[in-house]
Amino acid sequence: MIYVGKAKSLRQRLNSYFADFAGLHPRTQTMLTSAASVDWTVVNTEVEALQLEYSWIKEFDPRFNVKYRDDKSYPFLAVTMGDDFPRVQVLRGAKRKGTRYFGPYSHAWAIRETVDLLLRVFPVRTCSAGVFKRAGQIGRPCLLGYIDKCSAPCVGRVSPEQHRALAEDFCDFMSGNTGRFIKRLEREMREAAAVEEYERAARLRDDVQALQRALEKQTVVLGDGTDCDVIALAEDPLEAAVQVFYVRGGRIRGQRGWVVDKVEEAATGELVEHFLLQMYGEASIPREILVPALPPETDAVIELLSEQRGARVDLRVPQRGDKKSLMETVERNAKESLAQHKLRRASDLTTRSRALQEIADALDLDQAPLRIECYDVSHIQGSNVVASMVVFEDGLARKSEYRRFSIRSGDGDVASIYEVICRRFKRYLEERVATGELDGESVTGDLGENGDGPGGMNDAGAGGGVNGASQADPGAGMPIDPETGRPRKFAYPPNLVVVDGGPAQAAAAQRALDELGIDDVAVCGLAKRLEEVWLPGDDQPVILPRASEGLYLLQRVRDEAHRFAINFHRAKRSKSLKESALDQVPGLGPARRQALLRHFGSVKRLREATAEEICAVPGIGPSTAEAIVAALRGESPSPAGQGS
Repeated sequence: MIYVGKAKSLRQRLNSYFADFAGLHPRTQTMLTSAASVDWTVVNTEVEALQLEYSWIKEFDPRFNVKYRDDKSYPFLAVTMGDDFPRVQVLRGAKRKGTRYFGPYSHAWAIRETVDLLLRVFPVRTCSAGVFKRAGQIGRPCLLGYIDKCSAPCVGRVSPEQHRALAEDFCDFMSGNTGRFIKRLEREMREAAAVEEYERAARLRDDVQALQRALEKQTVVLGDGTDCDVIALAEDPLEAAVQVFYVRGGRIRGQRGWVVDKVEEAATGELVEHFLLQMYGEASIPREILVPALPPETDAVIELLSEQRGARVDLRVPQRGDKKSLMETVERNAKESLAQHKLRRASDLTTRSRALQEIADALDLDQAPLRIECYDVSHIQGSNVVASMVVFEDGLARKSEYRRFSIRSGDGDVASIYEVICRRFKRYLEERVATGELDGESVTGDLGENGDGPGGMNDAGAGGGVNGASQADPGAGMPIDPETGRPRKFAYPPNLVVVDGGPAQAAAAQRALDELGIDDVAVCGLAKRLEEVWLPGDDQPVILPRASEGLYLLQRVRDEAHRFAINFHRAKRSKSLKESALDQVPGLGPARRQALLRHFGSVKRLREATAEEICAVPGIGPSTAEAIVAALRGESPSPAGQGS
């Protein structure tokens, strides 16, 4: 069995696989070519289908199903209240009757750190049954009894009732009822100090500090004492990272994460459904589960989870408030986890070398592309069009080489790619002509004035420096200008040009190079939808294997170009919004516009200000202030002399 799925309509599900094989995702094609037959089982309800799907995935471990589970169980802090002398310990697996559980935690050592702090105040037994029995036989407690981290009920220092009271206090503290214990210890500390029992007061002070340190490890995130799991996803076309925060009693008790392969195309809700079925097959289910998107069969999933828990389970997407903020925090952790997973692949020299060689083999290059330049275009409905150029050398980002361009053609993504490639490589040819490396008469394309090409390069973007574009070690390995001693920024050509897009964008980039007479730079396009690599003039894309290191490297280059372009676009759009909003005010020149922005900090704050507050800015009179208020709020200005 290589894949298990469920569907309300078997005909529709199979048609999605067998209608047009050429149009399927490569991963789905691999699954279909690996299959020998299709079988199905009919059940009565959607809940039965979910149960059967989960049990078969668990039993047969199909290679094409998304797998979230690993070989670890969830560690809990457990107090065996059913024993004559309750014991505190770390437990995994199925829950036992008569035992109180707190968690789950992400690591067992996190539980032991918490317990070690709390045993100062609640010296509950932690030893095994064998150690407890032997201590009673010889009449001497273990080491914890001697250092006052156990009340030593084994040798009769406390009665069974007193020891159970300590265990109940321990459970109350772990349940979130913390205030009364700290207040009680502080009161006893003051009383001991008042009667000059300073040693006892010092011990109580240390106990208070131990409880406070334990509380610091369990930050309150939801004030209503909520028990819930918060699940967030970060995904790209090949992989998905999942993060779960376990909140018990309003406090984060633990966290866990996975990075999994996406074997077939799946929406966020479908990934959530797969995760819920696998995650809660055996694990403890809380009263509430917060997810980034509801699964397709929401009611069936809720019914199944409620049956397993034995009580109602709420499954919802938080929309506002503390739960929404916590979901955003978990989502940031998921994104960071996915980024770290990708970076770990990039940090390995052997992996990078294999990635470059796989790209060379797939694109039929003579040698591995040691320098890759990637270009992306960013805009909103054709306004504030910008482009980015990022550089990877030996599989690593070289941020000092990043460049950004303001596009002036405004004729769509294809024309923008053509323009930016022309401008970049005209500068490259100009540098070579200026240093005598190339005869100017042999250049096929027209360099234009200063080699800037259409529109010229934006000087503000003629370098890195935005969002981590470091200026360290500029131009290492690049040709040096003998007159200035500085690297010639555009004199070092890439082995491979990657453009974000499909065959049209790749063809535009190749056309620009052909017109300039450059024939030693390879070009390809990387389409986002199916991660297809397009070569100029080819009718069919190059499909790299799903687990290919070469595909991961191309993805990383493309994503970095997209990030760099969109940040430049946002900065430019923000600046234009500021200028356009104040440009509507008649008689307001650049100096007074800058004075207003310096005074209020942003157009948003200026829009909220009254005419009297605006008059406080030097050079702004009452009539101008009224005109500013009217322009920013979309009102008609008051007639002169009538005031506001």
